[in-house]
Amino acid sequence: MTTRAPEDAYTAEPFVPEGARGLPTLRRAAADCRGCPLHRDATQTVFGAGTAHARVMLVGEQPGDQEDRQGKPFVGPAGKLLDRALAEAGIDPGEAYVTNAVKHFKFTQAEPRKRRIHKAPTLREMTACGPWLAAELAVVEPELIVILGATAGKALLGSSFRVGEARGALLEREVHGRPEKLVATVHPSSVLRARDDADRKAAYEGLVSDLKVAARALS
Repeated sequence: MTTRAPEDAYTAEPFVPEGARGLPTLRRAAADCRGCPLHRDATQTVFGAGTAHARVMLVGEQPGDQEDRQGKPFVGPAGKLLDRALAEAGIDPGEAYVTNAVKHFKFTQAEPRKRRIHKAPTLREMTACGPWLAAELAVVEPELIVILGATAGKALLGSSFRVGEARGALLEREVHGRPEKLVATVHPSSVLRARDDADRKAAYEGLVSDLKVAARALS
């Protein structure tokens, strides 16, 4: 009989390569990560994507259904909306590095063939996956981090983070032992969940406005 470790003992740290490493090395290693229970149900690890020389890193919550199936971050409807908002704000999506605080899709599913419903990761799961995010930051060394939503903010800045209090301002904080500049905004999926067209339009304009702050910080 196998005894499971307590949840707070889970960590990706043993799976992160030591010494000199680049994004391809990290991506290959992350594919075999068993640092928390989320790998059991997910299709695959969804690591970050983009150039190692990106000036801006965008950090979301976790992969969604389409990301889990394709193995790439932000390829679903929220990702398409984000690309449009970035371009409108003056940031080339092709020159950004995009990733998530958690690298496996967490979901609930009533029956095997039913739709998989997104379930937010816990703080312990975010903490377990933190070594991957720290490793990405160490390689990319972005000039600016854009926080997409509350989960990403808590993963980067601690459990007291609130999007409503921090969004749209240029922040300077220490993240994983490195001084970083950050701009927080909502996750693009929240725009898609708006109740009606008017709310969706307002939410999208708010997202673009926050991203313009990021664009000015990079100029």
